[in-house]
Parts: sequence; C-alpha cells; structure tokens
Amino acid sequence: MTMPFGGYASPEQWVRDKSEYARKGIARGRSVVILTYADGILFVAENPSATLHKISEVYDRIAFAAVGKYNEFENLRTAGIRLTDMKGYTYDRRDVTGRALANAYAQTLGAIFTESIKPYEVEIVVAEVGHTPDTDQIYRLTYDGSIADERGFVAIGGQSEQVNASLRENHTPGQPLASTLRVAVKALAAGSPPGGSASSNGERVFSSTNLEVAVLDRTRTRRLFKRIVGAQLDGLLAETANT
Repeated sequence: MTMPFGGYASPEQWVRDKSEYARKGIARGRSVVILTYADGILFVAENPSATLHKISEVYDRIAFAAVGKYNEFENLRTAGIRLTDMKGYTYDRRDVTGRALANAYAQTLGAIFTESIKPYEVEIVVAEVGHTPDTDQIYRLTYDGSIADERGFVAIGGQSEQVNASLRENHTPGQPLASTLRVAVKALAAGSPPGGSASSNGERVFSSTNLEVAVLDRTRTRRLFKRIVGAQLDGLLAETANT
C-alpha cells in the first residue's frame, strides 16, 4: 500500500492514528441511547434538528441509530435500506434480520477502515424488536467494523462512558415507556456538556424541540417503528417529571 505522506509509519501506528482520529470525531457529538422497555426498544437522542435524523427505520422490525458525521452514517443508512428491501423482495420479508444487516455493516466499516486513508467517523446501532422481550436484538458497531451484541441498553457517541454508567445504574428491563424514557433522559443529562437550557438544580432540560425519540413497538402491526414527537413527547416527558 502506498503511504500518503513521506517517511515511514508502522502498520500499528497507522491503525492507532486512524482509531484516534475516528474516536475524537465521534466524541464531539451528542450521545444516542437505545434501551429496551416493556413493549419493545426505545431510541432517544439529543437532536435539535427536525429533519437530520440520528434515528431511522430500516425495515419492518429493524431500526438504525448513529452518531458522528451525518453524511457518512446517512450513506450507511440508505445502503442498509436498499440491502434489506432487495433481500425481502427476492426471498421473503422474514428472511431480513438485524443480525444480517449488522454483519453487512461490519464488513463495510472494516473495509473502509483498512483500505481508506480516512476512516468513517461513525458509531451505529442496529436493533431488531422480537416477538418477546427475550428475542430483542441490539448490535453496536464501531468505526473499524467491530460488532458487539448488547443486552438491555447501550449508549453511543459523545460522553458514552458516563451515559452508559447512568443506564447501568437505572435501567430495569420490562418497565413501561414513560419510566424508560425517564431513565434515558437522565442518562443523556449525565453525559451532556455544560451549557444549554437547565433547570434550577442545574440539570439539562429536554423537550420535544431538542429530543429525537422513536420506538420499535412489538404491539403494532407490520411496521413497528414509530416516531414520538410534539405533544405526545411533551406529555411523556411531563409524566416522567411527575413520577
């Protein structure tokens, strides 16, 4: 492989430099939280944009969440939609699985990290809601194609260590939606940088104007992905504040 600069750098150093570059880019954003609740999987992100989504539907029971460079994870999202649509059309909709999509993303990210000068500055989650809570699947993929099967919850991007610590302390499987949203919002506040709207006790204030929230709800039919917006989201947030 031709080096893009003068001098010599060992393969180990080159990998370390690319990893550090990608991690710094991902950490500059705000975290996204994915966690299970009684009826499915909840996605929560701090996101003031109403159109540039971090959370999206991919297929009937599958959703996608991402942090990092928007144009890069948007390319991955649209490629995933094309892949799942083609497989479902060619074979059967039941043949489309979150695990297969996560493996495809892992191969793509791994190839980009190995073969390109600049890695993708992204971290993504592929989640598939099952017919029962025990069959829910959450896969986390990093910039180098590494893949992990997460159980119950995961936070990606931003100050994810603090956010995951809060989730580990407060998340309980099988809680109703409002209670689970409260856990997610508390975790996001734990990992948020200083600044922005705050309450009298100094905690971040979240509303439908700066949160992106969606669910994979197993009680729905066919398309299980649903965005929670506007008055419905504000009502849930008010319910969590009064709990």
